[in-house]
Amino acid sequence: DPRYDRELLADGDRRNVVDRYRYWTVAAIRADLAARAHRLHIAIENVSQDLNIGSIVRSANAFNVAGVHIIGRRRWNKRGAMVTNRYLDVRHHPEPGELLAWAQAEGYEVVGIDNGPGAQPLESADLPERCLMVFGSEGEGISAELSAGCSRLLRIGQYGSTRSINVAAAAAVAMHSWILQHAGPAPD
Repeated sequence: DPRYDRELLADGDRRNVVDRYRYWTVAAIRADLAARAHRLHIAIENVSQDLNIGSIVRSANAFNVAGVHIIGRRRWNKRGAMVTNRYLDVRHHPEPGELLAWAQAEGYEVVGIDNGPGAQPLESADLPERCLMVFGSEGEGISAELSAGCSRLLRIGQYGSTRSINVAAAAAVAMHSWILQHAGPAPD
C-alpha cells in the first residue's frame, strides 16, 4: 500500500494520529484529510502566544477544517500544534485585506468570534456552511480592518467572573458549534 511509510513500519509510529492513519506518510494523511475536509476555514490574527496559535491549529485539525489562515505572523513555534499543522492547509497573509480578498473570491462569509460591542451570541447563531471564522487575541481582539470585513461578530456566553475565555478554548468552542450544524457524526 503506497500510503504506508517504510520507516514508520520498521521503527514504529509514535505520532499523535488516529489509528486509521497509523504508519501512513504525511502526504497520504494530508491527501485523505483534504478529500474529506469540511468547508470551514479559520483565521488567526493578533495572537501573540505560540501555544495559543498551536492549540487553535490542533483543534482545526481535530475538526478537519479546509484551511487555516494566519494573518501577520509568518513564524511561530509549532510545538503547541503537536505537528498537526503538517496535515493541514496552512496559509499566511501579511495583511487582513489579503485574507478578505481571498474570502470574497472563494465565496466565504467572514464571521468574527469576539466579545466586543455588538457581538451576538454564538449559541443561537446560524453559521454559514462556507464560513471563515476569525479569531483575535484576548487583549486586542480582531483588528478594525478585519472586523469591518466580517458579516457579523459572535461571542461565546460567559457565566463566570472572567471577561473572556482563552482564545484557543474559544476557537475550539466556535469550531465545534459549526461542526454541530454542518458536519454530522464523527467517523470514529
